[in-house]
Amino acid sequence: MFNHLHMSDIQPKFASSEDKTPTMKTKIIPLFSSIILLILGCTNARAQTCRISAGVSGDGLQTYKEVFEYDFVEEKPSFPGGNEALLDYINKNRHYPADAYAQGIEGRVTCSFVVNPDGNISHIRVIKGCHKSLNMEAIRLLAGMPTWRPGRHSTRCVPVRVVHSIPFRK
Repeated sequence: MFNHLHMSDIQPKFASSEDKTPTMKTKIIPLFSSIILLILGCTNARAQTCRISAGVSGDGLQTYKEVFEYDFVEEKPSFPGGNEALLDYINKNRHYPADAYAQGIEGRVTCSFVVNPDGNISHIRVIKGCHKSLNMEAIRLLAGMPTWRPGRHSTRCVPVRVVHSIPFRK
């Protein structure tokens, strides 16, 4: 079938410059924009959080814990004595696994963990590992750390997720 429409038969749907009647679009866009700005203004004051797995509940459902991201808290958690003391702790307490050492395996194990409001460490996870025995040693090392000074946000102690790498070199 052939359509016999001509361009002159199609009327443009654009409003003329003389038509000053407000349309639904011109009423809603400024209102919607104002609402978005109000929401964004409120969320900028909040720190960024993330959900981490907290295990399985008694009824078999996955549970999560909401924690703050390290870079988004007002006062970051810290190892007692600072970063230099943390490096000393790692170097004094790290035990190179014999199997990895014998095979000449080196690398860096990147882990995340949560510094809880009481300063204790929990939820240790390997983000990027290099060998099973090195990964397990990194977890052991982090689990044995002393209590940290907790992170703070809005004057209260909050759980904060920290990412740290443990190097293994022969």
